[in-house]
Amino acid sequence: MRKDSVVANIAKDLGLDIEQLIFRRFHIVSHNSDSYFFVNLEDGNIYIKNRIDRESLCARAATCFLSIDAVVENPLNVFKVKIEIQDINDNPPSFFQKTIKLEIIESTLPGARFVLQNAEDPDIGINSLQSYKLSDNHHFTLSEKTSTDGSKFPELVLEKPLDRETQNTHEVILTAVDGGNPIRSGMTLIKIIITDVNDNTPIFKQEVYKVSLYETTPINSSVLFVSASDEDEGSHAQITYSFSTSGNILDMFNIDPENGEIKTKTNLDFEKTQHYEMSIQAQDGGGFVSHCKVLVEIIDENDNAPLILIRSSSSPVPEDTTPGTVIALIEVHDKDFGRNGEVDCQIMETVPLELVLSSSRYYRIITNNFLDREKLSYYNITILATDRGYPQLSSTATIRLDILDINDNPPLFQKPIYFAYVLENNLPGASIYSIHASDLDTGDNAKVIYSISSIKTEDSPVSSYFSINVETGIFYAQRSFDYEQHKEFVVHVTANDSGSPSLSSNATIILHIMDQNDNAPKILYPSPESGGSPSFEIVSFTTEEGSLITKVVAVDVDSGHNAWLSYHLLQTSELFYFSINQHTGEIRTTRPFQLKDLLNHKLVVLVKDNGVPTLSATATLSLVVGDNFQQLLPKLNYQIPVDNVSSNLQMYLVIALGLISMFFILTVILVLISKCKEAKSSTSFGSFSTNLYSQVDPRILSQFNDGTLSLPYTYNVCVALDSTENNCTFRKPHHNVPIDNLIDSDVLAPGNENLKESMMPTSDTVPQAQPNTDWRFSQAQRPGPSGAQPTEEAGVWPNNQFETERLQAMILASANEAAEGASAMGGGNGTMGLSARYGPQFTLQHVPDYRQNIYIPGTTSTLTNAAGKRDGKSAAPSGGNKKKSGKKEKK
Repeated sequence: MRKDSVVANIAKDLGLDIEQLIFRRFHIVSHNSDSYFFVNLEDGNIYIKNRIDRESLCARAATCFLSIDAVVENPLNVFKVKIEIQDINDNPPSFFQKTIKLEIIESTLPGARFVLQNAEDPDIGINSLQSYKLSDNHHFTLSEKTSTDGSKFPELVLEKPLDRETQNTHEVILTAVDGGNPIRSGMTLIKIIITDVNDNTPIFKQEVYKVSLYETTPINSSVLFVSASDEDEGSHAQITYSFSTSGNILDMFNIDPENGEIKTKTNLDFEKTQHYEMSIQAQDGGGFVSHCKVLVEIIDENDNAPLILIRSSSSPVPEDTTPGTVIALIEVHDKDFGRNGEVDCQIMETVPLELVLSSSRYYRIITNNFLDREKLSYYNITILATDRGYPQLSSTATIRLDILDINDNPPLFQKPIYFAYVLENNLPGASIYSIHASDLDTGDNAKVIYSISSIKTEDSPVSSYFSINVETGIFYAQRSFDYEQHKEFVVHVTANDSGSPSLSSNATIILHIMDQNDNAPKILYPSPESGGSPSFEIVSFTTEEGSLITKVVAVDVDSGHNAWLSYHLLQTSELFYFSINQHTGEIRTTRPFQLKDLLNHKLVVLVKDNGVPTLSATATLSLVVGDNFQQLLPKLNYQIPVDNVSSNLQMYLVIALGLISMFFILTVILVLISKCKEAKSSTSFGSFSTNLYSQVDPRILSQFNDGTLSLPYTYNVCVALDSTENNCTFRKPHHNVPIDNLIDSDVLAPGNENLKESMMPTSDTVPQAQPNTDWRFSQAQRPGPSGAQPTEEAGVWPNNQFETERLQAMILASANEAAEGASAMGGGNGTMGLSARYGPQFTLQHVPDYRQNIYIPGTTSTLTNAAGKRDGKSAAPSGGNKKKSGKKEKK
């Protein structure tokens, strides 16, 4: 049939819908038929691609089939199709030799038969060789001889005697005719040479030789020996062997002309040819010939490994592919036969796939479990095909199956909570932390976008403090942080991937703001609100070594090491008298005081923190040494400063002498005034409130007061000239006398009129009464360590006093009232500042008692706090300060 001829409508025969052929990917597969047929998917017909030669495909086989596989997918199915190739008479009979030479002895008798070479026709059946014809002649006729295998050979029969002398050669034409339509024929020329007498022809031992060879037989291996004998002698008995056949026999074998040995000429291949048939001719020296047939069978050996062909493959596949999905279709073919061609297949790796036999040679690769790209992004599937021959041969093929990612994994943080530490006073816009979330997916499914959840702090949203790079997860500070305002931020971060649908996860970042030393210490006592003037403290002459004088109180709003404070004295000249505790700020005496010691001491206290760099603050304290005001004022007038030892010492001495002279003159004037007014009636003096301590902020008092101080009291002071009750005058203080007017030598200089005016007696009087004991402190209430001193019960106030003594007593009572009154404990004007100086950690027993013993000249008693009686003990009578005579007392 010609090219593009229709063989059949395979779609119709298989019951397939022609319109679905393309969608179902219909195609045919064959090893030896691909070049002969093709399918038109539009009409379902099988067409001839190239001319088909049955003889080249099947030789002389009785039937000839070409096998193809019709494969359809979606769903997958394979159909076995056999196409029979029918023979037509397209080959004429042919002779191996165009001219046959035949020598016949002239003495040959009529009836002799001479076997001729047979003709060959590759067609089969009626189309093959049917008969022979001989051209017209006078001496020979044609006959046929049938061999044991059924094949026919032409025989030349001598009808009339030959005469070499009359005619030494004869030529006749032998025609071979087949039975096809139209009839085809082939011819050969028989040239008969009339020779001398040779009356015996060679005779083979066997008319048909059969031999079997393995296809792996090496080249030049011996196949068999053919042997023929001739009863003649001499040259007529010499036999020569040769092939008398056509085809590829001469390419595959050769024969030794002398001994008849047949050897292989090239490699044998069972898969190409399973049988060989050859005709062997034996010719003697007289020209007689004979023929035999040799049949060679090729035995198959397992010399072909299985062949794996991938016919269909689906890659990549989504990782959510359901089990049972077909991934690929493979064909396994082995050219060998029998068990050598039986093949077993398996997948070498441990993968979620399996092979399922679809037909005799086709396998489907299907999924048998769920796929996970995050565990393995692709599979190299190695298919091993092993035949059942001996030795076993195998081959492999690899299919790469890529797994297509789907968004099935959210971004994951390494920890649910992160802790970050940032120093305060950072630069705005600086990078402070980095956070990362990983996504096991790939591509857009793994692209992470970071965001901060809108959580508000106390005053503003968190976005005003922080920002985050949406791609890298780096945190930036939007502003500078202050540890004293915000010590910690809690930020929630969300990581979203870019898949569809988007997946997310959250993490919390706790940012701790780390303190820096950016705040200097703040001094609470002495109060910084005193306007820069130093605070005053009175130190008794009787103060023992190591006694607590006062305490500097400071705080630092920083934290940790930055808030550790240490206290130091800057004026080294004062260190001889006082020392300060480096950790608590308590100022104590380093030795007992003497009368010749300096009365006024100014201490500069440096308070510094432990930060880097160190920050500090200073406070100035003025300490005045004296037991009471009677002793304090004269000593202040005549005290010569000794702390200045600089190069200006002479100038300081001159100034000191001038001040002493002025103090002396002022004292004389005061004495004269008091003498002039001695005869006058009892008068009351304006009260003096000693502003011994700088004003303290009430908020500080409320902060540090824990109830250890007693309630403030206001007392009446009675000063009388005699012992009668009616002459005693009580006054509540209502004038404030600055402490500088009492103890500062510079203020007491000549020209200061305040002291004189404040000391003038007033005309307001009240009936004299015995002072009560309410003004006294108990031992628990006393702000000083003086509870062990001998005391005396309050008795009758002294009388017969001079005006000077009365003035001194009034000053002492006023000072005592200032120290014990409401203003002293309440933090108002004139307060002693106890609440500010002594916080909850300090008790009143550490506060120096400036009111222990008050001595009034001209009396035999000393005003005390009556500690013994207040503490439940009997008061010891005072044995000191007695006067011998009135004149001496006046002086």
